[in-house]
Amino acid sequence: MTRMLTPEQIAFFETEGYLVVDDVLSEATLTAIKAEYGAIMDGLYAGWQAEGRVPDGAGMDFWQKLLTAYAAGCAWFQPMDITLPDAKIEPDTPFHIGPAVMQMLTDPRLLDMVEDLIGPEITSNPIQHVRLKPPSRTLRGSETTPHIMATDWHQDRAVAHQEGDETQIVTVWLAIGDATPENGCLKVIPGKPQMYPHCPQRQTSIAKGFLDETKAVPLPVKAGGAVLFHPLTPHCSFDNTSDDFRWSFDIRYNVTGQHTGRAHLPDFVARSRANPETEARDWQAWKHRWEETRAALARKDHIPNHRWKSDSPVCA
Repeated sequence: MTRMLTPEQIAFFETEGYLVVDDVLSEATLTAIKAEYGAIMDGLYAGWQAEGRVPDGAGMDFWQKLLTAYAAGCAWFQPMDITLPDAKIEPDTPFHIGPAVMQMLTDPRLLDMVEDLIGPEITSNPIQHVRLKPPSRTLRGSETTPHIMATDWHQDRAVAHQEGDETQIVTVWLAIGDATPENGCLKVIPGKPQMYPHCPQRQTSIAKGFLDETKAVPLPVKAGGAVLFHPLTPHCSFDNTSDDFRWSFDIRYNVTGQHTGRAHLPDFVARSRANPETEARDWQAWKHRWEETRAALARKDHIPNHRWKSDSPVCA
């Protein structure tokens, strides 16, 4: 029995490797996310203003503060991301876990959709990000953060550790605002091919010569909607050529008990029909697990998030 997706939608996902679904997140969830992130931005901006790095923010909205702070060189991305970075982690490396983020990750309609694809024992995978993409004309020439600029062609399985290659996993890309070709929506090459070699250059992306980009399909989606991906489906994003930010989250779910592909980061049981008492809903406990992970990783050498080397012959 399907809970949210039709048999036709499931068959399309299984064949094409992606699916666009409207009206996944409720207005209440979207409003809570926007309020939570507005509070983060207000706190960050007040601190930068006290340091004399940005002008008075009175009268500025969330987007104006983001753009002003970006132009001033203030680092707002990592304090808003919902994971730790692929870089040396310090004891105070910032990240964000809050009640609205937890509400989003455990949204019943979202989990119904995931259950239709991978079954009823669902783990929230730690490969997860917020993406707040400014208009491309405002980007610094030195910008390399893929969660801020256009994202290169890649496969999600490729940006995880090899131990997760057999895991049943689905990526859910959630639109917080409308995503259009003008503001940088996703595009996909349908299907589920083999793993392509990737090169960690500007971003970790598919090596040149392996894709026929003429087959790319744009995937616009309204706020509250979702794009689902099989982990081998190649995808990327357009440049944001509009005058507005594009806001999304990409999160992942895997079958509980299977390798997440990032074992050094914490996961949690989002749904269990067999053992519902194992489901996590306490956002403060979830944040504490990330804090414990950060403290442990700060005492270790850097753990890379993928298996590729820049000196591979295909990267020459």
